[in-house]
Amino acid sequence: MTAGVKQDRGLIRVDTNECKGCGLCIEACPLGAITLDERLNHYGYRTATYKGSGCTGCGICFLVCPEPGAITVLRRVLAVSNLADGRQSIGREAGA
Repeated sequence: MTAGVKQDRGLIRVDTNECKGCGLCIEACPLGAITLDERLNHYGYRTATYKGSGCTGCGICFLVCPEPGAITVLRRVLAVSNLADGRQSIGREAGA
């Protein structure tokens, strides 16, 4: 990871069959990581979509969403390794 570049701590998945495009998640996201998709789902709604970066994994979008199961928020887990001098170092994402 490059110095000065923050890695996203979260990831948002939107179920386009459940999302009705109300926009509550877009308004609630403190970092603006969600937008409305230009395409319509099979119900004719423009659904919410993750912009691809900026998610902290806070879960506010999940909490304000009125549709159960429409938004899933995943938190990234960072690997913690022990250094030779007994300190711990938080490194790259586990499994990466």
